[in-house]
Amino acid sequence: MALAPILSWEGLGLIQGNGWLFQDLDINIGPRDRLALIGRNGAGKTTLLKLIAGTVDADKGTRSVQPGTRVVTLEQDPFFTGYDTLLDFAIHEPGAPPRHEVESIADQLGIDLSRDASSASGGERRRAALCRALASEPDLLLLDEPTNHLDLAAIDWLESWLQRYNGAFVVISHDRTFLTRLTNATLWLDRGGMRRKDIGFGGYEAWENEVYAEEERAAQKLDAKLKIEAHWLERGVTARRKRNQGRLAKLWEMRAERASMMGPQGSAKLAVVADDSKTKSVIVAEHVTKRFGDRTVIKDFNLRIQRGDRIGLVGANGSGKTTLLKILTGEMQPDEGQIKLAATLDATVIDQQRSRMSPELRIRDVLAEGGDWIDVVGVRKHIQGYLKDFLFDPNLVEAKVGTLSGGERSRLLFAREFAKTSNLLVLDEPTNDLDLETLDLLQEVIADYQGTVLIVSHDRDFLDRTVNVTLGLDGSGHIDVIAGGYADWEAKRRERTAGSAKKKAEAAPPPPMPAKKAKLSYKDQRDYELLPKRIEELEAAIVRDEKALSDPALYTRDPAKFAALTGAIAKSRADKDAAEERWLELAEQVEG
Repeated sequence: MALAPILSWEGLGLIQGNGWLFQDLDINIGPRDRLALIGRNGAGKTTLLKLIAGTVDADKGTRSVQPGTRVVTLEQDPFFTGYDTLLDFAIHEPGAPPRHEVESIADQLGIDLSRDASSASGGERRRAALCRALASEPDLLLLDEPTNHLDLAAIDWLESWLQRYNGAFVVISHDRTFLTRLTNATLWLDRGGMRRKDIGFGGYEAWENEVYAEEERAAQKLDAKLKIEAHWLERGVTARRKRNQGRLAKLWEMRAERASMMGPQGSAKLAVVADDSKTKSVIVAEHVTKRFGDRTVIKDFNLRIQRGDRIGLVGANGSGKTTLLKILTGEMQPDEGQIKLAATLDATVIDQQRSRMSPELRIRDVLAEGGDWIDVVGVRKHIQGYLKDFLFDPNLVEAKVGTLSGGERSRLLFAREFAKTSNLLVLDEPTNDLDLETLDLLQEVIADYQGTVLIVSHDRDFLDRTVNVTLGLDGSGHIDVIAGGYADWEAKRRERTAGSAKKKAEAAPPPPMPAKKAKLSYKDQRDYELLPKRIEELEAAIVRDEKALSDPALYTRDPAKFAALTGAIAKSRADKDAAEERWLELAEQVEG
């Protein structure tokens, strides 16, 4: 029997500008729902989250909340003005959680809440907001882009917390891996309406394709106006999905080719780069070392980047990703070793801060300096046609930048920068504030780009879909060079960790037998000895099954396998948690 909803909206509608942003939405949130809220930029996802929270008034509809239900929101851009420190922000708000609960979360996230709020980085502010939200013991948690500005370690921690969380949550996120691992149902906000399906995000793309295919068949039977909509569905969504599948297949080929070229790191003698635009090697690092004071962030690093490579840089905040990026592009010099750049290298850089565009400028001003035509990599295009390429309504040419959402501004920036002629594309956290459709578009642009691409990102799925070589930094100076994406680097890291733990266990002397201590039973002793290996096997199974589940076409091709993998992952996680608890209990007995 289904549990009664803890919060619901009936007939929800909101007017924005001259018309309805959405109307006649019915939303029911159960006490254990894990809902992915999906929709294009500008569809109203953040606004809908505020309506669910009760912080925005609707123009029609009825909101019902079960008595005693605590609803807490993690906003995308929390308001820090007026707070001296991050701790002040976290605890000095009506209904804020107790200080000790906030500090407990902060310790786990590795954030110093005594930091000045006005000078804190985006990542520090995001962690402080998480501390306040998670420590509030919500029954319903509303998360708006929770992984923005977080490094991989913090994202892993947040995923673990949400897996243990007993309440319900609704999440807006561009992080496909995050959504696939955590959600069990999907709310799809589309062209003013709402659809719900009780499948996690892993099945969303297949469901979306089914809906659009059905609409296309229906539209073809009606008048010409609806056939225009069918054309948009076919060209703007379905065809893009098919093209991206082809590009992914090409990416696998690039990875296999790159893997065959890589010997043991540092074993190959690197050739000198010639000053020729047709040279195959465009960036060569030889024995590069970089220090800051007593800390070595890059140690004896060797790499040859070929023309056309897509290189991903991953690692925790502070591990040296930005430093490595600056060295590879010649912006910073190493302390030891050398960097050789092709003389013809011409870079386009899109950084985390996003070049600020004046809100008073029109889209026409940003793209075409007020005119009707834009040069796109040497080809002259009409601005309205170019806007369609980047998923804008062509009639928006006169719209001001200030009227666009954060994601739409990012898309406009991409449109401007990708029009420039270059042979090196540098993207520093490019996925923040983007919707899933824009992410698909960005992947398409990167795949078609003729030059070399360097990407710093914490978006695991995005890296898996775009790069053929991953540079993994651990903060100690060591850098893994892996042919493949994030999943390949993660598998390598787990393999190394497991091997290191095994060697340490083999080398460690047996502990002295304590006097007068009760012995473990035969079964307990066997569990104590065998469970660590079992935990490693379960971790490997989870990684293997999650990688198989990340195939965007799996749900359509083999729904039975998709369901089996989803169930297997859930079982493996439960078995791993149980095994870890059992081993810890036995370890306490052994240690007395």
